[in-house]
Amino acid sequence: MLSASSKIKFRAAPGATSAVLAAIAGLGIALCAPQQALAGPLPAAADVAAYAERLMDEQKLGREGPGVALLVARGDQLLYKGARGMASIELGVPLSAEQSFRIGSVTKQFGAAALLKLVDEGRAKLEDPLSKYLPSYPGGDKITLAQLLNHSSGIKSYTGIPGYMHNPIRRELSTEQLVAEFKDQSVDFAPGQSWAYNNSGYVLVGAVVEAISGKPWHQYIDEALLRPQKISSVRYPGENLLIKGMVQGYSGEASSGYTVAGLLSMTQPHAAGALVSDVEGLWRWNQALHGGKLISAESYKRMTTPEGAAIKSPMHYGYGLGVDSLRGQLMLQHGGGIHGFVSTLNYLPSSKTTVVALRNSDGPGLAMDLLVRKLGAFAIGEAYPELKPVQVSAAELSAAEGVYSLDAKTSRSLRVQGGVLTSTRSGGRPLNLIPLGHDQFAFENSVARLKIERGTDGKATGLRFFNDGDGVGEAWARSGELPAVHASVSLTPEQQQALLGDYASPQLQVKIFLGPQAQLMGQVPGQSAMELKASGPRSLLVQGVDAKLEFSAEAAAAQEVTLLQGPARITMKRR
Repeated sequence: MLSASSKIKFRAAPGATSAVLAAIAGLGIALCAPQQALAGPLPAAADVAAYAERLMDEQKLGREGPGVALLVARGDQLLYKGARGMASIELGVPLSAEQSFRIGSVTKQFGAAALLKLVDEGRAKLEDPLSKYLPSYPGGDKITLAQLLNHSSGIKSYTGIPGYMHNPIRRELSTEQLVAEFKDQSVDFAPGQSWAYNNSGYVLVGAVVEAISGKPWHQYIDEALLRPQKISSVRYPGENLLIKGMVQGYSGEASSGYTVAGLLSMTQPHAAGALVSDVEGLWRWNQALHGGKLISAESYKRMTTPEGAAIKSPMHYGYGLGVDSLRGQLMLQHGGGIHGFVSTLNYLPSSKTTVVALRNSDGPGLAMDLLVRKLGAFAIGEAYPELKPVQVSAAELSAAEGVYSLDAKTSRSLRVQGGVLTSTRSGGRPLNLIPLGHDQFAFENSVARLKIERGTDGKATGLRFFNDGDGVGEAWARSGELPAVHASVSLTPEQQQALLGDYASPQLQVKIFLGPQAQLMGQVPGQSAMELKASGPRSLLVQGVDAKLEFSAEAAAAQEVTLLQGPARITMKRR
């Protein structure tokens, strides 16, 4: 997807984004409500282990490419710990669950807990302005520590600066030098007025920890939080630290060939994403953090309760943790994505259940969200029902086609493509729907489902979307017929040349170039190149995504291009 935020390093992509991060209100769960009682006997360790292996088989996770390490535990009881795939394809070393992975943005909860520890000791207050600790930071007198922690500061995320994720990310920088990379960038909004996931905010969290403690942020985390709990496998690698059992990270996929993940200096993810761990280290961390061993009850409540602009954020963000639900139960979670690695750490307070998944590839081939949600649901005795696809007539599929809207800015199109009903959320990719009968459909590689709603005349009037497979669901009204499919046209070499080049804005950068078969291609830094089809001399459609590029109409080379994707409209100038 050509988007400024569709793949941000050090985090889990929210729409890679996902059906995993649901609106709690939409699922009928109150944040402060007592937890639902556990239903029936909980599965034994042997059953959880067998189910984990079965899920990896279902996803066709092989043993010769990159893989995943998994852990499931209930309180102090380890239910499953295992791995599949290769730690080093080059050397033929298989993965084991004792090896270490980069955990990306799962790091944020460690940074948040460190700052809250200092608050508990009376060395800071969450309402303190940033300027109290970093006096030279522009506008720091209007930004509170709490706003850094819950992504409502408005500061520009440095990972979204055009071009930054290429060579600039490879430099070894001190905290002061890294802050200097973004401190003079224009803000996205006034502090507290909105919410936007922000890696710069957590660099500043680390900088504040350093300013108060007089120690590097990672040293303070180790000494104040990890060592007292005898957690030794969560580490900061820096540039040169040798970590026993550290696995190689990869990109790409089997069909086109795996590649070693892109380079970055591990000084740059900082408190936003620089730690490494094995699966057991993150389990021990969950036990300590959620068991009341690290921070006060008051600080923990702040950490796990969205406030201000974060209440309406897609992740229902607290401090370093998202508030989600799984099968009607509260789940506290965070994911991470960093060059060559993807991570997920989930915790269900009702049963004290931890689910950890660490993957050593940032390429396609594994539906990580589906894997951890199904594994967690099984572990708490609330397994998702097995899908039972049914044959549906072409006429019934066609009758479901149309545009459905959640609100004025959010819509999805249901369209039959190649005999399969697909759902495309505005600005997104088409997702295949699996018919279950009685107007119900499951999303491929997801637990989400939808049900077509019909009027007395039998015509579709809307749909209800179930992010977690059941529950209350979201109501989407049918708002119109499908727009016509744009026919592609052929461009002359001269027309193609007028579009080629690098374009950039403060939000986004894109390169338009010719592929090996002289086809037009577009690429955003840090993302895979995508084929473009022309619908006119100055209009290109992004293949596989509900997005298009409209170029300005100069006589020679276009000087501007505008990305139209969902409600977003981003204009970039030729560089």
